[in-house]
Amino acid sequence: MLRLGAIVEALGGELCGDAERNIEGLAPLESATPAQLSFLSNPKYAQQLAASRAGCVIVAPAQRNAALVRGDCIVTDQPYLYFARVTQLWKRQLGVAGGPAIHPSAVVDPDAVIDPSARIGALCVVERGARIGAGTTLKARVTVGEGCVVGERCIIHPGAVIGADGFGFAPNEGAWEKIEQLGAVRIGNDVEIGANTCIDRGALGDTVIEDGVKLDNLIQIAHNVRIGRHTAMAGCVGVAGSATIGAHCTIGGSAGILGHLTLADNVHISSFSLVTRSILKPGHYTGIFPIDDNASWEKNAAALKQLHRLRERIKALETKNES
Repeated sequence: MLRLGAIVEALGGELCGDAERNIEGLAPLESATPAQLSFLSNPKYAQQLAASRAGCVIVAPAQRNAALVRGDCIVTDQPYLYFARVTQLWKRQLGVAGGPAIHPSAVVDPDAVIDPSARIGALCVVERGARIGAGTTLKARVTVGEGCVVGERCIIHPGAVIGADGFGFAPNEGAWEKIEQLGAVRIGNDVEIGANTCIDRGALGDTVIEDGVKLDNLIQIAHNVRIGRHTAMAGCVGVAGSATIGAHCTIGGSAGILGHLTLADNVHISSFSLVTRSILKPGHYTGIFPIDDNASWEKNAAALKQLHRLRERIKALETKNES
């Protein structure tokens, strides 16, 4: 439980209402109770504000008057960011779970280096030569492979695998000869990696995840990929080997990026898009064939296959007309 006054004292903002009101939890506008704090960040949901039973709502200056008609509010320039910081404040109030810093069931090689302030969860494996930085948390069943480095204040969620072998094989008379993956994975500071995400070690150099990167669940990062600082990827993204992704990019869910490509800083890829060429200019890119009923989709797909032939016919007609 937190007083409204204590929240504003800790995080700033302008409180319009009762500083002594106790807040027992956080909730969305439509389900919040008079004992809970909510927020409005997107103006298109403003109609929910008047009907909300929340004890207090975090709003932008443009929504101040509407919020005051309803009841208590905290006014701030960035309500969503303010709400994020409230969640952090709330988590700190709950306190850190007790127990040993390294769970008894974890397997940590004697040659691994674990900062004393790091926490290693149940059934984790930290292999020889791996390094785990200060304030980092490995949740249950995380594996950090040999020689891999995880920076400070990182959170790695259950089942993630850091430093499995990259997918490297040389053809040999109809069979495949394994290429040993001799690099590692280097992860910067303040990185968060979702459940069951896999980041492969490099074949020769390292796979690199820079500071502040956020990866959702079930993402595959292949060997020798480099992801720039503060880039975020949604679930089920696949990045093929040796791709380089810039800083401050966003990659939508289930998008794919082919190997050896480069994405500039501030490139944003829509969900389910397939990136087949390098993108060297910042912007929002989409490569999706629109969904349709199957019969129409098949007709359109058949027409799409003819585009090259149609283009050549049009060019021939234009040349004929010019002559």
